[in-house]
Amino acid sequence: MPEKIKPQLLSFLAPSDMPLTILVVESLGYLPELRTMFPQANLYAVAADGDRLAKPEYAAEGVHGIELDYLAEPLPFGPETFDYIISDLTLEPAGNPQDIAAGFSQFLKQTGAFLTSFRNIRHWSVLEELMDGHFYHIVTRLYAKPEFEKLLYASYYKDVRVRPQRRAAPAGEVEQLVAAGFDNIHDDLETEFWLVYAARSMPELSLLKSFFTADERKELARLLHRIEYDVDTARQVTMFWAFYRRVGLFPDYTANFVKEAVFHPEAFYRHLFAHSDEEQRGIVQKCLEAAQGAATSAEEAARLGALVQALKRGEVEP
Repeated sequence: MPEKIKPQLLSFLAPSDMPLTILVVESLGYLPELRTMFPQANLYAVAADGDRLAKPEYAAEGVHGIELDYLAEPLPFGPETFDYIISDLTLEPAGNPQDIAAGFSQFLKQTGAFLTSFRNIRHWSVLEELMDGHFYHIVTRLYAKPEFEKLLYASYYKDVRVRPQRRAAPAGEVEQLVAAGFDNIHDDLETEFWLVYAARSMPELSLLKSFFTADERKELARLLHRIEYDVDTARQVTMFWAFYRRVGLFPDYTANFVKEAVFHPEAFYRHLFAHSDEEQRGIVQKCLEAAQGAATSAEEAARLGALVQALKRGEVEP
């Protein structure tokens, strides 16, 4: 790990007794704190220098260590293995950073995240070197915040959050850079590194995916779409309610899943309501009320409210 960056990526995480699976790439200094924060976690570490993995402070943490250069060799893990992949400055030395970032995303669970960092090319120290005619980062890619965010979104991450790690400039330095034409929005010129949390799913989808298995979510999506498009509807509704009872669905979750997965929610709810018994119709009404409460616009809330009233009047035809 480069000596200048403070290892602060774990500030994105809260301690837990969950049996998480976490991979650390090169940034081995995180391992002792990870074991303290997540005592039940399965910890893996990858480093090009195997001697580092053998150090007592890391071996004592029960870490599965693998000697491997992540820049030259693919990681030896299956898809959707890890809850978190943690590595400072991972993409700076990469010849093709998008390949590395996208590759890492495939090893993350649907609810997982990649925690990394990058040196800010707009930090006063870098700009000072450039203005003096020097660039000392010969084998390093430097980024500004918007470009790094675009890189991660292009690498299949859906939610990217950043935090600044600052190093103040000498007196008058920032003022000189601003006078020379450099913007300093949000003290960007004194942000030496950006800390990054890149989630594989949006927060709402991540929550949905955390409740049930991938196979259960896939089965639910298939049932919803067949009901939505009126395909063998009576049978699909019967199968939906059997599934609802079997896996323990509940109205709030169902409403949010419909919101994320169904293209024509009004048609779906009308078809479901039309082929359900009285008790099931009560659940449909609760789903609609939950959907109305979670609406993200006045128009959506009004549309769902009108549907609730129409179904109460027995108007079930799409």
